[in-house]
Amino acid sequence: MNNLENRVVMITGASSGFGKEIAKMCVAKKAKVVLGARREDKLQELCAELGQDQATYQVTDVTSKEDLHSLARHGIDTFGQIDSLINNAGVMPLSLLQKGRTEEWDQMIDVNIKGVLYGIDSVYAHMLERESGQIINISSVAGKRVMPGSSVYSATKFAVRAISEGLRLESAGKIQVTCIYPGAFTTELAFSIKDESMMEALIARGLGDIAQPAERVAEATIYALEQDPGVAVNEIVIRPTAQEA
Repeated sequence: MNNLENRVVMITGASSGFGKEIAKMCVAKKAKVVLGARREDKLQELCAELGQDQATYQVTDVTSKEDLHSLARHGIDTFGQIDSLINNAGVMPLSLLQKGRTEEWDQMIDVNIKGVLYGIDSVYAHMLERESGQIINISSVAGKRVMPGSSVYSATKFAVRAISEGLRLESAGKIQVTCIYPGAFTTELAFSIKDESMMEALIARGLGDIAQPAERVAEATIYALEQDPGVAVNEIVIRPTAQEA
């Protein structure tokens, strides 16, 4: 396994959930983290906890290519390089297609697909020049199956799967690529659901009752990060044991 000491890890969606827990575990293993998210107060709080020698942040909207490039430059200026990127930011405003909530569709496409692409673009040339790097994209089990109400969300997460595989093929021998598919875990993701009927349907399925801590997905991410440069864990599907689908 690869030692994470002094590795520089850039994380989007770092103010809560998986991103926050990944950042904490990286620093516990003596890595340095470059944190991006929209909520500055949460980023300031996390960086204060992690220590300024180990963590830096920049307010980042992943729907902005300029913001992500600026975050990557900030990380390189601060720590000298970006060794790993965790494309974690995402939204999940589920709804039936017949509801026609097109603004939410646009939001999912912008955050979940374009945000991943912009994140890759912000570090790709840097990693290829160094012939070394690692990109981990957080998809979802919805990127492997569709349920009523998840049509657009699943489409965006299927896209993350395709992007990850294309990136793996195009960067073979230089960049380690991993796509992670979490199931029901405790994060703020469900708060992005504004359709009350869809939220009621999810509650009726009991997903909240079986959801496991976000730390479990962070641990899986650390496992991928710690692989020797000659090996890439290409896919990780992780669900609560009690989750059927």
